[in-house]
Amino acid sequence: MSHQKVAVVTGASSGIGAALVPAYRKLGYAVVANSRTIEPSDDPLVLTVAGDIAAPGVGRRIVERAIETFGRVDTLVNNAGVFVAKPFTDYTTEDFDLVTGVNVRGFFEITQRAVAAMVAQGTGHVVGITTSLADHANSNVPSALASLTKGGLNSVTKSLATEYATRGIRFNAVAPGVIRTPMHPAETHEFLAALHPVGRLGEIDEIVDAVLFLEGAAFVTGEIVHVDGGQRAGH
Repeated sequence: MSHQKVAVVTGASSGIGAALVPAYRKLGYAVVANSRTIEPSDDPLVLTVAGDIAAPGVGRRIVERAIETFGRVDTLVNNAGVFVAKPFTDYTTEDFDLVTGVNVRGFFEITQRAVAAMVAQGTGHVVGITTSLADHANSNVPSALASLTKGGLNSVTKSLATEYATRGIRFNAVAPGVIRTPMHPAETHEFLAALHPVGRLGEIDEIVDAVLFLEGAAFVTGEIVHVDGGQRAGH
């Protein structure tokens, strides 16, 4: 079995996911990068696999391509996610299907397949990117579907950490506040910054740093790291 460590990153074409690819390469990992549309890389140790993580079969195919190409999967970063903020009764069936499809179904299939590979290796790490809103609801940002899905991911992170603790596989999550990414138009930044006690948006590299901390923290599992400018603490 190859000794080249391998990280799989979903939602890897923009924002946090795009920044995680070079961060893991700098650690010496090969990277399998997925998003719905992603260009091939000229780095032989970056394999891009296009596909909608919400679609049945895509998660399994990403992990299988990783194993075919690099022989193993050491880390899975479940970064792909969608966020739709609406008053609860305004959500449509399409909104529900979109958010649960990416955030929950996508997580389930790719993580199941990755964990099977990690069990065979006797080592592995799964990191989720969730949201501080799952713990600290805010009346200014009605986001029940985020709480329903990302709150579930925080909870399953703890459940899986316990289930696999004796088999060398760790599960952690990073719960960001609002991060300055292409998802948020510039004209919303002032409002969004004010949602954080520290009075500013988070930066992409601050989330990457948290993921890399967890990567190296061998005694940390079942942890939800809040990188949220104090949101969870209160306002």
